[in-house]
Amino acid sequence: MSTMTEPPRTPADERVQEFKPPRYRRPLGIGRDTVVQYGVLAFLAVLVLAPIVPTLYQSIRNRPLYEAGGAFTLSGYTDLFTEAGFGEVALNTLLFASLTTLLSLAIAIPMAIVVVRTKLPGGRLVALAMQWPFFISSLILGFGWIIMYGPAGFVSVKVQQVFGGVPWNLYSIPGMALTEAVALAPIAYVFCANALRQSDASLESAAQVCGAGPLRILGQVVVPLLRPPIVYSAILVFSVSIETLSVPLLYGQPVNIDVFSTFLYHKGLQSVDPDYTMLGAASTVILVVTLSLVAVQAKLLKDAARFVSVRGKVTRPRRLDLGWLKWVSIVFIWFYVIVGALVPIAGLVMRSFTLVFTPLQSPFKTVTTKNYEIVFDSDNYVQSLWNSLIVAGVGSVVVSALAVFAVMVARRSTFRWGRAVEYLALIPQSLPGIIIGIGFFWAFALAPFGMGSVLQGTIYAVIIAFGMRALPSAFGSVAPAIMQIGGELDNAARVSGADWLMTFFRVLRALITPAFAGALVLTFVIMLKEYSPAVFLSSADNNILGTTMLSLWTQGRAGSVAALATLQIGITAVFVALAGLLMKGKHHA
Repeated sequence: MSTMTEPPRTPADERVQEFKPPRYRRPLGIGRDTVVQYGVLAFLAVLVLAPIVPTLYQSIRNRPLYEAGGAFTLSGYTDLFTEAGFGEVALNTLLFASLTTLLSLAIAIPMAIVVVRTKLPGGRLVALAMQWPFFISSLILGFGWIIMYGPAGFVSVKVQQVFGGVPWNLYSIPGMALTEAVALAPIAYVFCANALRQSDASLESAAQVCGAGPLRILGQVVVPLLRPPIVYSAILVFSVSIETLSVPLLYGQPVNIDVFSTFLYHKGLQSVDPDYTMLGAASTVILVVTLSLVAVQAKLLKDAARFVSVRGKVTRPRRLDLGWLKWVSIVFIWFYVIVGALVPIAGLVMRSFTLVFTPLQSPFKTVTTKNYEIVFDSDNYVQSLWNSLIVAGVGSVVVSALAVFAVMVARRSTFRWGRAVEYLALIPQSLPGIIIGIGFFWAFALAPFGMGSVLQGTIYAVIIAFGMRALPSAFGSVAPAIMQIGGELDNAARVSGADWLMTFFRVLRALITPAFAGALVLTFVIMLKEYSPAVFLSSADNNILGTTMLSLWTQGRAGSVAALATLQIGITAVFVALAGLLMKGKHHA
């Protein structure tokens, strides 16, 4: 008779038997994952509502928020709409924003289609060249355009010598719109190009089988499928055009052309005795307009399922051959890149190294480093440079981390208010930067326990405002990477006893590190080139590059402006290049 003997126990068996699920403390019966999720919701709510609520309150209060007393009034709205010239301001804003949107789409849509869907020599280089103007602030681009194409610009003077006149007028609404369109076209290009890369090419193949030529396929198949990204980018560009300050201020102020942003700038910052009630009313009007545009966007895209072309079975896109038109496309693209961006930036760099920059004499006769010596010898200029680096560096880390937690709560948890977290993270995208600056200015005036006086006029206030502006971009950068990670990883961690927070730190954190790095780069660039909220939040000791350059430009010190702008371009280029090398091959970034 044989007896069954138990096999010897191995160390692995002992570890399995000894395994016990981790236990977490639950003070008052509340888990730490619940605390984190509600904490993220509360933080985002305070961050987003902080500039909005005081703006609305100031619009119906007859005294500034930092003064005691005050009573309810609607005089701000009546004064605003009855003020002489406000109708012209509204019309100028509408014309400027509409023309900017049309020009941006006219540049971006054909380029996206040609680069992604056709056989284009050097297509990869063209795609990179099309995107890099995004990294340049529209403020710097405006300086460059004035130096090259302004009434006394290098190119303008040369053209006048040859042809006896200049066929363009930069200091006009079309001139403002063209410059802004060059700066914003990369945004629309990226939306359209990404949609084209992700769409199924089977419809185009079917059209080819039916005998359709390349142009007919592009016009009747590809372009209609681009309606969602076209609508989204059009609304975004229109909203940005309404709130942009740099180009309207640089081009419009010399010829008395006012739009909403410059109206607020003159009434709130340059006025000796600002009417804060009317300023609040004007800010509220712009808020209502931009939020209404978001609602219109949602309405137009509610049937976006009709444009879905990515199914379970996807065919490889077959690039179309445009024949001789591809060379026309290349010329058009490089004309945009060179004339719209490279020439103004090159002129700005040349101006930073010369005393006089004019075609009437060779610039090389006045080559100097005096402009840079002035910058580095001035404590204020150096401090503004360091402030910009601190704001971009610290802000990018904080905002990217906040974006990761917001995406985790919104897209990777069972939190009942997850959708609200996502909405709060994306709302700042529709808030004009100058309104955010004004709103936080009033929010700090109302802050309890003296917190406002601690933040007002400091670099921390600038970080908060800039961070709020960059949050939607960081959220949009991280969300796709997290959504691509299979849910079975979370389930396996939960089976092992891990809670939501431990699942993130032990399982998902390493997988989304490349996406976090990508968000870090994106937010750094955005916060480095941002400036409009700082117009109302920074002080003389806490200026950043944008506000310092604006101040110097109004004083006529173009050399110092060019030097600071060149330094900002160099910092951005070095940072993006290093980030590209470090993240090479990490596609999720």
